[in-house]
Amino acid sequence: MRATQGTLKDGTEIAVKKIGSGSPVTPDKQFQNEVGNLMAVRHDNIVKLVGFCYETKRTVVEHNGRYILADTVESLLCYEYMKMGSLDKHIFAPSTLDWATRFKIIKGICQGLHFLHKGMDKPMLHMDLKPDNILLDENMAPKIADFGLSRLFGTEQTRMHTLNVVGAHGYMAPEYLYRGEISTQLDIYSLGLLIIEITTGERNQRSKDDMSARNLVENVRQNWTIEHIVSKYSSLDANSLQQLKVCIEIGLECVEIDRKKRPSIEHIVNKLDGRL
Repeated sequence: MRATQGTLKDGTEIAVKKIGSGSPVTPDKQFQNEVGNLMAVRHDNIVKLVGFCYETKRTVVEHNGRYILADTVESLLCYEYMKMGSLDKHIFAPSTLDWATRFKIIKGICQGLHFLHKGMDKPMLHMDLKPDNILLDENMAPKIADFGLSRLFGTEQTRMHTLNVVGAHGYMAPEYLYRGEISTQLDIYSLGLLIIEITTGERNQRSKDDMSARNLVENVRQNWTIEHIVSKYSSLDANSLQQLKVCIEIGLECVEIDRKKRPSIEHIVNKLDGRL
């Protein structure tokens, strides 16, 4: 989530995000998604929307060589300020974060997604989970951000379809990318890639030719064996090595091609907590 730092009159620091034309959805739709879906959400692992501004102005613009009066809309969203910025700035340098912090971040993201999928009156799909959209506070606690593509499901609804497939290169579930199929398992696929990146420190290259990051998945599946984990992290104790192994397992389960084989968010949270 790209934003500018600002300050309220009472001295509170905020992040100000301007809704622009660079979004894969229209500015009005993005504004509606972020304000409508996020305003009522309160969870420790989801960024808080502090306020917003939506203003229509009549301005003179050039159109086909002529100057005309037109209505232009300026939309601003104000979020709580996250001192450490986005996750992608921290996880790809092995010396930057120790394993305890990485595990804490993984658990926090999963708890935030659990709230979106199971803790609200209607399930909410984020639909754009990636390191750029995970923000970190001063204690390195993660918060899911950028709800511009999010969707609410009906209470009993489990799937929908779209012809307008949008999202980040390298994080799209195959059934969404090729068939426009939307379900909570779409978020689970992206979550799996996030967990793999945080655990291994290996970057998803986000290629247009590999929109579902199968190259990264196969590389981790083949190379991140228990022998490799023990060799690479020889300084970790047995409990930490087990956590790391479990995170690799969860990440690979989440990125199964068949969405029905992916775990639910409850299963993931329970496994991370050692209840399975």
